[in-house]
Amino acid sequence: MVMRLEKPSRGRVVVAGHDIAQLHASQVPFYRRQIGVVFQDHQLLFDRSIFHNVSLPLEIQGVEPREAARRVRAALDKVGLLHREKALPIELSGGEQQRVGIARAVVNKPALLLADEPTGNLDPQLSADIMALFEDFNRIGTTVMIASHDLALIARLRHRILRLSDGRLVADEGAV
Repeated sequence: MVMRLEKPSRGRVVVAGHDIAQLHASQVPFYRRQIGVVFQDHQLLFDRSIFHNVSLPLEIQGVEPREAARRVRAALDKVGLLHREKALPIELSGGEQQRVGIARAVVNKPALLLADEPTGNLDPQLSADIMALFEDFNRIGTTVMIASHDLALIARLRHRILRLSDGRLVADEGAV
């Protein structure tokens, strides 16, 4: 709902003080440009290089190619995959594919980063590394929202935790 893929059947979703269900359809694409999404299943294009997977949001926005290339390489460097920019996704491990998804989500410098089970299929060390990346993005001003069933991993981050059950908020814990 935060991405405005669906509207709530009840209640409201308020982002940056705005009820996003009230956005006109023509405003939704511009709203979504402020959000980066890390999908559980990566959503990579397997017929395109890592570089081109990460550059896709910038191409859609019409960013000048030289600036886009600079930003793509910076994002790949941040996730430790600059040396793999010419590889195809099939050539990467699951953890590397997840990091490509993270690079793609942050390449346009979003105000909000959503991550859906970003460590679901990763080993504990790689999960910790991915969470450290999210911490880095948060430190530079990006709001990070992570949906996860791994409560122990999330609790180690020492940030605010909202617990949901059957679509209802059942606990609001930690820092605000």
